[in-house]
Amino acid sequence: MRIEDFNGLPADAAREVLRPAADVGWWVDGLVAARPYDDRDALLARAERDAARWSTADVDAALAHHPRIGERPAGEGAEAAHSRREQAAIVDPGPRDPGLEEAVAAGNAAYEARFDRVFLIRAAGRTRKEILDELVRRLDNEPAAEAAEVAEQLTQIALLRLDGILS
Repeated sequence: MRIEDFNGLPADAAREVLRPAADVGWWVDGLVAARPYDDRDALLARAERDAARWSTADVDAALAHHPRIGERPAGEGAEAAHSRREQAAIVDPGPRDPGLEEAVAAGNAAYEARFDRVFLIRAAGRTRKEILDELVRRLDNEPAAEAAEVAEQLTQIALLRLDGILS
């Protein structure tokens, strides 16, 4: 969608365009209210600036739409479609390694037990090994440090999604 088209949408339609990027109501509402944008970069800059104010509750609400890393996203909605594309953008040469997949699944379980949320990472552009290494590293984080990392990863994912929507 071109930025000009986005700027011209009714507010409700514009919200529906943005919601799959990150389902944080006040964030989506603020991006819609700030229209018109001169260009895509202006929208992305505003989105990033506003995302810096996401609370833990905002992040947790947005995480409800994210599948576990390494699992196929369920559903046919826009959020599931974005997740499928992002996980497909994992850069791994060669065939899948069942041992690596088992380690990611075990890491997901350990992460959820420790932090009571799904492990979130921007998968696009990373290898499965890099994802596993980050998962293992982040298991040692203190809860506050991990909450900050999750918010940063969610911001990266939201910005990639917005960029894709507006390309």
